[in-house]
Amino acid sequence: MEAAAGQKLTPAAVSEALRKDEFSSGDLYPEGTASVRFFETNTLASNRPLEDSHSEAILHPSKPNDPPGMLFGVYDGHGGASCGIVTANRLQHYVTAGLLPTDDLKNHLQKLKQAGEDVDAVQKEMNSILTAFNDDWEMVHDLKRAHQRSYIEYVSNLFRERVEAAEDTEGESGLTVAEKISRAFMSLDQDMSDEAIAYGGDDEVGLMTSTVALSGSVAVIAHVDGPMLHIASCGDCVAVLGSLSENDTWVAKKLTTDHNTDNPVEVKRILQDHPGEHRRNIFRGDRLLGMLAPLRAFGDFRFKWTAEVINETIGGMLGHMAVPEYYKTPPYLTVEPDVIAQKLTPKDKFLVIGSDGLWDMMTPMQVIRLVGEHMQGKITLSPLVLNESVDVKFNDLFRVLKQRQSAMKLKPQDLNSATHLIRSALGGTAYGVDHGRLSQMLTLPPDMVRMFRDDITVTVIFFDQEFLRHC
Repeated sequence: MEAAAGQKLTPAAVSEALRKDEFSSGDLYPEGTASVRFFETNTLASNRPLEDSHSEAILHPSKPNDPPGMLFGVYDGHGGASCGIVTANRLQHYVTAGLLPTDDLKNHLQKLKQAGEDVDAVQKEMNSILTAFNDDWEMVHDLKRAHQRSYIEYVSNLFRERVEAAEDTEGESGLTVAEKISRAFMSLDQDMSDEAIAYGGDDEVGLMTSTVALSGSVAVIAHVDGPMLHIASCGDCVAVLGSLSENDTWVAKKLTTDHNTDNPVEVKRILQDHPGEHRRNIFRGDRLLGMLAPLRAFGDFRFKWTAEVINETIGGMLGHMAVPEYYKTPPYLTVEPDVIAQKLTPKDKFLVIGSDGLWDMMTPMQVIRLVGEHMQGKITLSPLVLNESVDVKFNDLFRVLKQRQSAMKLKPQDLNSATHLIRSALGGTAYGVDHGRLSQMLTLPPDMVRMFRDDITVTVIFFDQEFLRHC
């Protein structure tokens, strides 16, 4: 809901504004049959247009009886929304293709080639390996075809490398899941670079690819397959695992590392890659070449291309400012992600991934505690239903009622846990959520809002405890 700057919103209007873009999947599969039970997501814009994006997809299993994997992503764009939108739309396909068994990859490639230049047929085959939850992004036909050509070439290269590796090792490719995901990141970024160079110009496609090249996006993705969780990140989006300890207290485990100048290991890595260059020239004002805050990202090709390519491709758009000052030995920026593997246990209850707009306002422990309390309090939002065909003992009924009575203290205003987090981030105080503060944060003038909050995107993934218990 839009409101004039400074106008105080009613509680109902605040809830309407917070819930506008929320989504809950509901139970995805019967209990005990898959790693993920359900997920919830929400976004609140600060920038206009919104620079955050997100993606969620079910990966189709190779064998009919195998439990499905899932892929979740949060992308925080900068310098515009283009790179984040393109990355969110494309990366899930690159990762999924990279994880296919060789026989499935071969079959996928054959069908892609059979589709030829038919854009709809190619897209249908691309979607045959996953089911995306938010794939309604529309693009110019010629741009979509360019993206498809890059994807087919990527799949073709993957298959050729698998065949060569099998000949050498007499078996499957020796790459780990982490290496396959990392390869997907770098391949997509290279394809976006090649497209910007190849299609650069004043026509519609050229302007779009140049816009992607000029902007950038950090990213975090979570791949869940059976009991295994892989987290890949570049930049400063964050993933935190929420678990219960042996004494039933919440534990927050941060699974990502921020790639910025607050990370001395990351700063050292870049300095070692550019021997002979002064630190004060590479890092000025806590930014790469005085311009860029994240030290790993998609896009931002002004920090990756040679000076000659920068001038030839986007020089006409930026003039003498196209090449950054002290630009000597590119690339200064990489998209290569950190990838970690985590085996899930029944103690691991949920995962929260989000853009830095959330983490600027809350610590990982605060976030995990809030989601944990939301899980407990949410049971009071639905009526207690007893199974009439089962005799319920008085002691069992008493225990359930006492549990619900305790949960009443935690009764949330929102069914969606992601919305609950955003409400708490914007309006939280030591005494609970303050409506006046919330209203003020939601009605800041457009020219001031970025001084107080960034775009916030958050996805909460809830694991199936019964499935993990039997893995």
